[in-house]
Amino acid sequence: MRKVVVFELLSLEGVAEAPETFFGWDDALDAKLGAVISTQDTVILGRRTYAEWAKFWPSSDVEPFATFINRVPKLIVTSSPLDASWDNTTEIRDDLVSFVRDLRRQPRGDIGIHGSISVARALLAADLVDELKLIFGPMIVGSGRRLLDDLPPMRLESIGSEVSPSGYLVAEYRVKR
Repeated sequence: MRKVVVFELLSLEGVAEAPETFFGWDDALDAKLGAVISTQDTVILGRRTYAEWAKFWPSSDVEPFATFINRVPKLIVTSSPLDASWDNTTEIRDDLVSFVRDLRRQPRGDIGIHGSISVARALLAADLVDELKLIFGPMIVGSGRRLLDDLPPMRLESIGSEVSPSGYLVAEYRVKR
């Protein structure tokens, strides 16, 4: 069975909204991102994330993510028609939970959830996420949507952690069932 892996950039207090406005980066984080995406062959994005990313990533040379996100199949959760001009983009109009349950049964690589707070929350609430790979930045932003708000209780097992040279905490968890 395929794993669903949530990869998110967060402030210290858990804000995930608009990380590009407060988040920095270093070579150790590039290496961690490279390891995460090396196992993924599908990405699910929400409509808002898709709209933002489709303006930036197709012409970006920010590696290793640009090559990955431009070639990988992108499944976009939407309830209205989508301008799917970005390569390898498909709409998900079905129920997200049922769709992902079926997708997990296919014999392929990991399914990545990147930057889409509502998609990550819905899949966490439905107990369909297998791993959380979170990078906490050394900052408090004060406001914004938090990734883990309003979720049911769940137990996590630490599968790794490290601190980058710039002070970013990489925390990796497996959802215990």
